[in-house]
Amino acid sequence: MRLITIVSATLALLLSACELKQDTPGKDKPAAATLRQYDAIVDANTPGAYSSIQAALADAPENTAVRYRVLIKAGQYKEKVTITRPNLEIRGEGAAKTIIYFDAYAGNSRGYRADGWGTPGSATMSINSTDVHLAELTIENTFDYLTNDAKGDDDPTKAGDSQAVALLLDTGSDRVSLSKVTLNGYQDTLFVHGKRAYFYQSAISGNVDFIFGQGNAVFDQSTIISRPRNSSFNAGEIQSFITAPSTNIQREFGLTFLDCKLTYEAGVPEHSITLGRPWHPTTTFPDGRYADPNAIGKAVFIRTFMDKHIHPQGWSSMAGTAPDGTKSRIFTPEESRFFEYQSSGPGATINEQRPQLTDAQAAGYSLEKIFIDWQPAR
Repeated sequence: MRLITIVSATLALLLSACELKQDTPGKDKPAAATLRQYDAIVDANTPGAYSSIQAALADAPENTAVRYRVLIKAGQYKEKVTITRPNLEIRGEGAAKTIIYFDAYAGNSRGYRADGWGTPGSATMSINSTDVHLAELTIENTFDYLTNDAKGDDDPTKAGDSQAVALLLDTGSDRVSLSKVTLNGYQDTLFVHGKRAYFYQSAISGNVDFIFGQGNAVFDQSTIISRPRNSSFNAGEIQSFITAPSTNIQREFGLTFLDCKLTYEAGVPEHSITLGRPWHPTTTFPDGRYADPNAIGKAVFIRTFMDKHIHPQGWSSMAGTAPDGTKSRIFTPEESRFFEYQSSGPGATINEQRPQLTDAQAAGYSLEKIFIDWQPAR
């Protein structure tokens, strides 16, 4: 028995030595990355760790069948991050501690994209790949929207294209999941431009059309925060819109909110925000360039708490480009796919302008039916 104990102890020491040798960082691997559960550590204050998120992503192995895990330590990181590698996990140390930010806006961001489109080019983080998971961090666009919004239209210093995206899910994105992530911005905070995405217990803030795009995105138990404007409005006038879906008519699902909360910051008047308006992107067709008639936006709020900033009419219309090039085509909520089910709170009401799902219809909005062959990570 004593011999067995000695042999076991010796083996344990040998195994421990082997583990230490394997964990010893080489010249190409940061010292902090010896934490077993991560492949890379980002920490601007720790020698040997990656100082930027993009540098850590650039060192990911070419074999994308292997999941690449990145830990971003607490801190503030000013950089534009572009994710093109699939099978990736990026985790912070809490949304209040790990903050990624940049201050680009559409008017100065055309150079970031080959297509010269400034709105997606302004994104602080862009994801154009599949099977990406983000958790426990904040992504923010810090463009000074409020100062710009206060300027008169005749002020030559006013930025005309003030859209400033925090997170872009680009056309090649699919199966993107976010858990306990905060997205902060004003106009166009979250651009859902790809396929499927899932937001779990996250927070998204903004004012004009701040959750928008053609993608199939579910917001589960999340908080949606309306922020103030800084331009002049008449009393009782609608100031902003939460969503602006551009869902193609061939897609069954668009922006779906399950068990969420719609709240607001100080400075947002009562009854000044609607749930959304239909965005028909200006598109080039064989017979001209005009608003896409097949972008029949879909937004559905299910069992959502709505505070008193939500206007009783629920939804708004939106202008689109007519074939003659003017913004004279008006798209109405009635032409769109806008619905609610069991809304609650001071901003909840039922009237002819706020279509309701039946119990049977609402049952079709489970994650299994919305995402079919994908069960997103929480």
